[in-house]
Amino acid sequence: MIRLHRLDHVSLRVADLDEASARWQIQFGLVERARENGKALLACNDEPYCLELLEGEIPGHDHFAFELARDCSPDDARAHLLTHDLAWEEREDSLFVDDPDGRPVQLMPHVPPAAEVDRWPQHARPSTTVHLGAARKLGHVNCLTSDIHAGFRFYTEVLGMRLSDWLDEVGVWFHINTDHHVMALVDVGYAHFHHLAFETVDIGKMRDMLDHVARHGRWLGWGPTRHGIAGNIASYVRIVEEACFVELYCDMEQIQDDHVPRVYPDDRYSSNTWGPLPPRSYFRFDPVAIEYERESLETRGHVLPPPGEA
Repeated sequence: MIRLHRLDHVSLRVADLDEASARWQIQFGLVERARENGKALLACNDEPYCLELLEGEIPGHDHFAFELARDCSPDDARAHLLTHDLAWEEREDSLFVDDPDGRPVQLMPHVPPAAEVDRWPQHARPSTTVHLGAARKLGHVNCLTSDIHAGFRFYTEVLGMRLSDWLDEVGVWFHINTDHHVMALVDVGYAHFHHLAFETVDIGKMRDMLDHVARHGRWLGWGPTRHGIAGNIASYVRIVEEACFVELYCDMEQIQDDHVPRVYPDDRYSSNTWGPLPPRSYFRFDPVAIEYERESLETRGHVLPPPGEA
């Protein structure tokens, strides 16, 4: 069975690498680690990088990457993929395989800590490069899907993730470590990368980051919320340029080895114990939905038109 260790990075295509790298750095406190061949590598803390920006014609999601567990070699992963009769590509010392919605997933070899100090808790590691103000880490990703059951089979049977919880049959969450989830799928009838999530130390840090991104012209598509599922306090910042959201979150439920997956009802409380469900624009990335969200038109009584209608 294949085993994953952690979410390594998210890769986004950008229209202008200079502009995008500077924007992600100043707005979310990231630091650029390296740049070469039309690619910029950005980090939250002292990891090599957690966000990869690629210069490309159509901005948006490119892929996300998971590091294999210590006891799962690339040969093990390759043999496992063979048992599922899946096509994959080998490049950058990694395996790339598409999920059922066509999103590429990179499987990277495990990289052991270079020194004993690298195994210390994050706050105890000495550093000369970490910036004040960034989030703790890249924590998880969430995707919209057109076939949630195909996605469930892929992420559990092919990638070896473990089921955390279901939201009726319209949402599913997976874990690979003690965090409640590293990956989630929500069935809305079409596929789209929805968000990458940065963990903050607490809600006070989230407040500071939200004040900061608001001064840079950002707004929340939804939040702050307290999810019933996973328990995390979450705020979703719209990223128009790369057609996704950034979730800032804290206080996520921790999963134990004997965790028994639950099925939550598809109601307001499961999604937000503090208040309303998200506006419909939260699940869309077209210009009309973005304008309705930017100007709070839904909450002012205007009905969001269906996709393709002005």
